[in-house]
Amino acid sequence: MTYRLRNIAVAVGLALVAALLTTFYVANYKRHVRQSESTVKVYVAKRDVPQGTSGADLIKRHLMVASDVTSRSVVPGYVSSPDQVASLLTTQTIFAGEQVTLRRFASHAQQGIRSQLHGTLRALSLPGTVDQLLAGTLKDGDHVDVMANLKTGDCATCFAVRVVARNLLVLHAPGTGPDPSKVGSGSGNASAIVAVSDRREGQKVFFAIQNAAGWTLQLRPVANATDTPYDLESGVSVLRDDVTPGNLGHFSGSGR
Repeated sequence: MTYRLRNIAVAVGLALVAALLTTFYVANYKRHVRQSESTVKVYVAKRDVPQGTSGADLIKRHLMVASDVTSRSVVPGYVSSPDQVASLLTTQTIFAGEQVTLRRFASHAQQGIRSQLHGTLRALSLPGTVDQLLAGTLKDGDHVDVMANLKTGDCATCFAVRVVARNLLVLHAPGTGPDPSKVGSGSGNASAIVAVSDRREGQKVFFAIQNAAGWTLQLRPVANATDTPYDLESGVSVLRDDVTPGNLGHFSGSGR
């Protein structure tokens, strides 16, 4: 074989090797592109979802819808099934069109009191003595009434007692914090947190604890609680109710 033919053979061999390498590269690139273009089922927000929305409500109101996106577009922690968030709460706003991810959710326990507030409910702190707040007896989840002794006029005895709010949920009871041993005698200070409506209940309870001559919580039955009609009690009604006319006459000095 002449020198010229040998050079031609080498050049043809190198060309074949280059062609094989190019073919391999193109095939590998195509396979990678196909893999990156494969789709994954995720859920996206149909419209803005406010913070504090429960997963159950999210599902019930169809606030998220399924969508197929490419693998390279999937956000870490993506939600592929509604069941993943059914028992959770959103901790941040999820905006319309955004992928729903588990990073935007937390459990009810992690949310604490916030998980029990919805709609018109608000959390109100009641500072008072341990007797007023039933400290040591009251527990988270109990229901209470607020009873207050309110001034009705300018005289020294112009007061009346009434229940100003009923069936309030106790969100946090006194003496259930990190150091319950601090709950002491009836004259000690404590606080409780209750759920009230943002208008009537909250305003009435706040007015009562700020202005009443005295107020207290009443613990309601755990089950089958009933309520009598609202009533007012004053010094006169306390003295006269259920007393016979004869005893009233004796008290007034009439002798009858």
